[in-house]
Amino acid sequence: MGAITEIFRFFGPEYLSRYPDMPDQHRKTINAIINCRSGAYGVAVYQCCGCGKSHHIDRSCGNRHCPQCQYHKSRQWLEKQLDRRLPGQHFMLTFTVPEQLRPFCRSHQGAAYGALFKAASESIKKLAKDPRFIGTDLPGFTGVLHTWGRQVQYHPHLHFIVPAGGISADRKKWLTAGNAFYLPVKALSKIFRAKFKSEMQSHALLEQIDPAVWQIAWNVNCQAVGDSEATLKYLAPYIFRVAISDSRIVAVEGRAVTFSCRKKESNRLRKTTLDALEFIRRFLQHVLPAGFMKVRHYGFMSSNCAFSLARLRLLILATLQGLRLNFSALSNHRKKLESPLPTCPSCGCALRYLFSLIPLRPCRGPT
Repeated sequence: MGAITEIFRFFGPEYLSRYPDMPDQHRKTINAIINCRSGAYGVAVYQCCGCGKSHHIDRSCGNRHCPQCQYHKSRQWLEKQLDRRLPGQHFMLTFTVPEQLRPFCRSHQGAAYGALFKAASESIKKLAKDPRFIGTDLPGFTGVLHTWGRQVQYHPHLHFIVPAGGISADRKKWLTAGNAFYLPVKALSKIFRAKFKSEMQSHALLEQIDPAVWQIAWNVNCQAVGDSEATLKYLAPYIFRVAISDSRIVAVEGRAVTFSCRKKESNRLRKTTLDALEFIRRFLQHVLPAGFMKVRHYGFMSSNCAFSLARLRLLILATLQGLRLNFSALSNHRKKLESPLPTCPSCGCALRYLFSLIPLRPCRGPT
């Protein structure tokens, strides 16, 4: 059982009683974490392939904010994205809102997060269409929402993984970004700010935002990331969990929770200590609205795009290699990530799944 789960089980009931008017999603998340792998969700029955012993394993809650769950989904997502990678250079664009806007975003998460995605993606498309940079009406990129900083504080921002180019209007050529910065970040910042403001006006929320927010520069960063594999591996763990993992919990003593963190632009490990209820509060800040999609694909990276990735790979290789196609570059020689299988604690052999027993559901026998 993980340390974060233990914190929620011990202090979660107190948090629930102290803050009875919390959002329903926060209440559901607390209850899910408390009951995860406790037997409340039933058991999965396995049989050892070696010694034949039966084993009962408590089922997980499946909540996307639970630190004990989603491990396999994270690996599956990473496998899929690595298989969909395109050859050539990639960039990571990061869009961040000013600190003065964060309280508003926390209070209006559904509208604010949706506006962040829309404003940032439309900003990229607008500048990518400019012939001074790429001149494409069909770029492609994948966006991921993060809402936390290194000390689990509220810090909403978006990461976009962007192949360095786009498809020509006649859909016959790959147009490369002939520079080292993909798109100018100062121009992106201004467009991003203006489009977010327009979105807030359309939601009738503009009056709730301090007007000074529109007078300061919004931070947009662009970084070259090579073939994007390392970036995808960095992002994958954050997509299916919230804010902090068990490995960062150093100690839980009394009501004090100590966890490790690093300051920005520093690799030295430091420690932060919070009261248990403050730790839970910071954790719950990052619970997403029900049904909200924190990963979104745009342009030719979208599954709805009629232009296939296989054809796009050919166009990119034709451009990068001067029409001398190396078809070995199209094959996937990457070693597949291996998912660990449950093993028998007695003999160490693999366990074979048989069936699950779920409370309040009838057990279906042989037909």
